[in-house]
Amino acid sequence: MLSKALNRQRNSLLQMTQHLSRDPLLQCLAPRLSRSMATVTSLPELSNPSIATSSQSPTNPPVSAPRRAAPTPPDVLTTIYKFPSMEPIRFAYYPVNKLFLPLRRDILHRAVVYEGDATRQGTASTKWRNDVHGSSKKIRPQKGMGRARLGDKKSPSIKGGGVAFGPHPRDFSSGLPRKIYDLAWRTALSYRYMRGQLVVLENDIEIEMSESRWLAQIMEWNHLGRGDGGSLLIARDPTENLSQAFLGLEGHGRLKSEEDVDVKDLLKAGRIMIEKRSLDRLLHRHSSDLNRTVPSAM
Repeated sequence: MLSKALNRQRNSLLQMTQHLSRDPLLQCLAPRLSRSMATVTSLPELSNPSIATSSQSPTNPPVSAPRRAAPTPPDVLTTIYKFPSMEPIRFAYYPVNKLFLPLRRDILHRAVVYEGDATRQGTASTKWRNDVHGSSKKIRPQKGMGRARLGDKKSPSIKGGGVAFGPHPRDFSSGLPRKIYDLAWRTALSYRYMRGQLVVLENDIEIEMSESRWLAQIMEWNHLGRGDGGSLLIARDPTENLSQAFLGLEGHGRLKSEEDVDVKDLLKAGRIMIEKRSLDRLLHRHSSDLNRTVPSAM
């Protein structure tokens, strides 16, 4: 009986294997089903065998690709005008990172607050209770008079006494990193340039007469006067005629030297008229954040 049962199982296994060998799907999957659990892969063949020999040899280190030089920023075009005829003379080019920066209101706000804090005098002074000259004797008894409690005559509640928590001379100036302040300068100039409100003039501005009425008519004719928000003229060495003419313009424009201009002045006027040499000097002075040279450790 046992031998018959074994023969039956053997015959059934043989029939099953014959049936599986005839199935095409199982024949396609047979190599996958028969592979071992360990993953065995062959290394990819290199198309250039010299690369492998050079990388494996310790004497020949891999050669790195040459480093590219940083691309130079493109330039923007600026027209140079002759004052007061406002006739275009020539063109000038300035880098994008100096005269074509995006608007940053946060940086401009920080620069204006920094300049405003620096201009505050902080000279307000009052006498506190300890600063008033007088006796420290109590004026009346603490109790028994039916009146309010009162100390000495230097009390702030008495006429002639000290001031309670009054102002003392102090320094209102705040700090701002130089690179941020320089970026605010170039951002303000770029804002004026992109809006067409930066007029670059030829050096050595000179006018024939010092009459304010004559200069006001010229500025109104060129859309630089009061009707267009007024203008700010920035010059290095203003002449006497130019200074006298700007004194009586009454809102048509102001004259400032390049040493007295700040970021607030660039944002306040309707248009900015500036000599080319003054613009070059201001851009060069406020370019500390553009110096990317790393000092050597040696």
